Amino acid sequence: MGRREFLAGAVSLSFAVAAEAQQGSKAQTLAVFSPFQPSADMQESSRNRYFHTIFAELRRLGHVDGRNLTVERFGKEQNTAGFDALASEVVRSNPDVILSIGPTVAELQAATTSIPIVTFSGDPIGLGLTKSLAHPGGNITGVSVSAGPEIWGKRVELLHEASPAMAKLAFLGPHNIWNAVIAAIRSACESRRLPLMTALYDLPVGEPGYRKAIADAVREGADSMIISDAPDTFENRVLLTALVSEARLPAIYGEREFVEAGGLMAYEGDFVELCQRTAQDIDAILRGANPGDVPFFQPTRFDLTINLKTAEVLGLTVSPLLLARADEVIE
Repeated sequence: MGRREFLAGAVSLSFAVAAEAQQGSKAQTLAVFSPFQPSADMQESSRNRYFHTIFAELRRLGHVDGRNLTVERFGKEQNTAGFDALASEVVRSNPDVILSIGPTVAELQAATTSIPIVTFSGDPIGLGLTKSLAHPGGNITGVSVSAGPEIWGKRVELLHEASPAMAKLAFLGPHNIWNAVIAAIRSACESRRLPLMTALYDLPVGEPGYRKAIADAVREGADSMIISDAPDTFENRVLLTALVSEARLPAIYGEREFVEAGGLMAYEGDFVELCQRTAQDIDAILRGANPGDVPFFQPTRFDLTINLKTAEVLGLTVSPLLLARADEVIE
């Protein structure tokens, strides 16, 4: 047995023993702050693979919703007065730990410095959540859906390989995400002498905002697009892939669900790994760990998904070499 397997087994055993000891104790409270998703999705039975995997892993670790864990859900139905107001409402509920999905963790960070927060978001350094992944300090830890800024450069590389004739790339996403990824995307484009522009919008956003951003980008000469992996785009993936297809833009996304909805390609970190680690961070904090001592986690495995039907519609011929590197090909 290798060292990695031994350590994994030891950790699992310690979780199991601790879970047995926890049975019969007072229920602890987890608040889920995700202003872009319906509250109904925030449970183990959800079709949303993120929440399903997180709550399944929490159950495995001994935290069962409705038994020894009280889950308070703050989703898009509750987001009637803006992110700041909803973050304040979450803090007033005084949970034992908060799970925050996406870049709106900044509103929580401004609302509390004492309640532990586990965030599932982009690059925590780029977003200004911490200065150190290994020693975050403060009351925030969690997982990053990217392996630092490098993942954005990889997405540019893969899209360029699939569509070598592209001449002007547009980034579509909210303003606060762009500030965190600008350096990596710009560097990748400069190395290919590929002009870069932005198609930015303010949150919250609906169909008119997305439609305008894409139309403006096309009008300014964009012939390809890289899509933000923020929660608002995931929640509106069917709409976005339809709008991008309508504009006939080769595009790369941050989750495979976009490709299943008709997008060209996606490059993502292993979301099962990320979601399980999210649950493990919550578990550690519920058992007394200081979030400032829990390192931020970044993915170590990545998946490339390609939709050949979409490529054909766009008039693209995906090279055998790129297809061989894909983890999933939709035909």
